[in-house]
Amino acid sequence: SPVHTSLASRDPPQVQAMAANLDKVLNVVGRGAVALGAVGSVPMFFLFNVDAGERSMMWTMTSGLMKEPYGEGTHFKVPYMMRPTNYDVRARAYQIPSNTGTKDMQNVTIHVRLLFRPDIERLWDLHQELGVDYETKLLPSVCNEILKSIVAQYDAEALLTMRERVSQEIRDGITERCDKFGVIIEDVAITHLNYSKEFAKAIEEKQVAEQEAERQKFIVQLEEQKKLAAIIRAEGDAEAAELMVQSMQSYGKGIVEVRRIEAAQQIADTLARAANIMY
Repeated sequence: SPVHTSLASRDPPQVQAMAANLDKVLNVVGRGAVALGAVGSVPMFFLFNVDAGERSMMWTMTSGLMKEPYGEGTHFKVPYMMRPTNYDVRARAYQIPSNTGTKDMQNVTIHVRLLFRPDIERLWDLHQELGVDYETKLLPSVCNEILKSIVAQYDAEALLTMRERVSQEIRDGITERCDKFGVIIEDVAITHLNYSKEFAKAIEEKQVAEQEAERQKFIVQLEEQKKLAAIIRAEGDAEAAELMVQSMQSYGKGIVEVRRIEAAQQIADTLARAANIMY
């Protein structure tokens, strides 16, 4: 630079020679570093990685999409001639909400959680038909169609009482449809089931009415039991009185004396157990 040149011009010839040699050395080192950087970046263009839980589909300019996917590890590729696309083949979750109608014309909102993964053996078909973002293209449309067709077969109340059966039918339908595209469904679960405010209020009022009916039914049964108990007591008293009359007719006043003696014994036992009686 001009500043270095002006400063060097003031130094002795030996210093100027050392500065010139240092500049040459720095230029050589700089060119070597650039060359090493370029050489070090070359493997990145010829290699690609497939991480754990992934498979890679390879497209080439000469033969198109290769049938067999690449497994985990580092693989060779020709830049611009080969283009890999990695797929996650582990089970993943996908949440889908759906608004649909029941058999009795009630609006229901259902949230379904899916566990899905691609079929490795049919990854070539999946890549050809749907591509790497297959879940966003396939799962919402299939799930909404299956949910609407199955929920429409049940009344709103039946969705609560027969929830396990409904969930199984939804799982079977989604699994069958997704299998045609090379997607395996591991699990299907209904996570939320919401009704309209009007229907929820109607269910609450029905439950209150049923509870009140059960309470009234209990009260009626209790009154009937009380009446039955009173009848039984009256019949017992009448039968006891009749027996007493028959006894007096048969034995005269002797039966009365026996009852009097029994009553006296009971009174004596009661007084004997009393704490405030002194003899």
